[in-house]
Amino acid sequence: MLSGLFFNPVERAFLHANKGFPDMSIFGKIVSAIFGQAHAGTTDPATSATTAPAETPAAATGSTAAPAAVSVDVDAVLAGLAAKAGQPLNWKESIVDLLKLLGMDSSLEARRQLAAELHYSGDQHDSAAMNVWLIKEVRKKLTENGGKLPTSF
Repeated sequence: MLSGLFFNPVERAFLHANKGFPDMSIFGKIVSAIFGQAHAGTTDPATSATTAPAETPAAATGSTAAPAAVSVDVDAVLAGLAAKAGQPLNWKESIVDLLKLLGMDSSLEARRQLAAELHYSGDQHDSAAMNVWLIKEVRKKLTENGGKLPTSF
């Protein structure tokens, strides 16, 4: 993709989030939405995005997520979005609420796609167990892609 030649990882994530490139994975859209919000200045830039040494992104997801060259305070970005949501969302513990907070499809089908993308090996018909696994795996993958999360998360 040509955008990789001209933009840094945060700019690429921002472009993906705002242009909705059709080849982007669900996890890639999650990363783009969060990193794009940080890049757009939704939160305090002094605490949200800082330059870090370039690292190799987590390749296991098969996503188009941004490489971990920039650190983003995920908690601050999501707390800022939650404050504007107009409804209480338990985004720290619920994959459904996290997807809603990011303006994404939170349907069972979308969550099954995300589970397949992240290599969930459990029963996709047990949506409660799958949802618990998904929120934990998304948090893990966010940290692997440059997201900063509190240890209590």
